Amino acid sequence: MTLYLWLKAIHIIFVVAWMAGMLIYPRYKLHQLSSQPGEPLFETMKDAGARLKKIILTPAMLIVWVLGLALLAANTGLMSSGWLWAKILFVVLLSGLHGYFVALGRKIDNGEASVTASRLKMLNELPFVLMVLIVILVIVRPF
Repeated sequence: MTLYLWLKAIHIIFVVAWMAGMLIYPRYKLHQLSSQPGEPLFETMKDAGARLKKIILTPAMLIVWVLGLALLAANTGLMSSGWLWAKILFVVLLSGLHGYFVALGRKIDNGEASVTASRLKMLNELPFVLMVLIVILVIVRPF
């Protein structure tokens, strides 16, 4: 049981890291949208976004998935819980949003912004909403 608790603790640590990245990455892209390619702000935010994605955002997401699956393998009894399947659905949605942000970031980096600043601000709230739902499912276990 001790190994299970260590896996769970590390899983939560990387969830926090992933969420931090998911909340700040779109903000970097918003700053880019307020400037033009080649301008100092644009290039600084482009570089910061690339580092965030490479060092924190993507590795944290992958580690969250690996540890989450390891936790399931260690406690297969959870597979019959409805809250777990709802949580997995929201984590899949969060992962899809991660992919969307990365793809959108590439377009913005290339000066091909396909999103308005107001829409990106709205999209930036989704990771928080999904996190709230996931935490409620895990802690309250409503079903």
